Amino acid sequence: MLLLPLAVSAHPNLTGLPGSNVLQQLVNGAEAWALSIALLGAFVGSALWAVAAHTNNHHYAARGRMAALVSGAAALIVGAAPGLVNFFQHLGTTAR
Repeated sequence: MLLLPLAVSAHPNLTGLPGSNVLQQLVNGAEAWALSIALLGAFVGSALWAVAAHTNNHHYAARGRMAALVSGAAALIVGAAPGLVNFFQHLGTTAR
């Protein structure tokens, strides 16, 4: 008996299922909300950092600095997420 390996393939298609445009709109909206929240966090963190540094409150200055940096990192991850997913999807298609 000769065993042949089964060939399986997948081709992502955003229009392949009904409602795919709604899913794309949800993803776009979620990304916009995430970036807006990151921007708000950067504003609040920067303001806290500035006021606390001006009033010589080192603990709150450090907290504000951390909030601003974390918000920046979150915006970087949200912005880079589609590219990272596409990169790893391409890596996955080249694996044998």
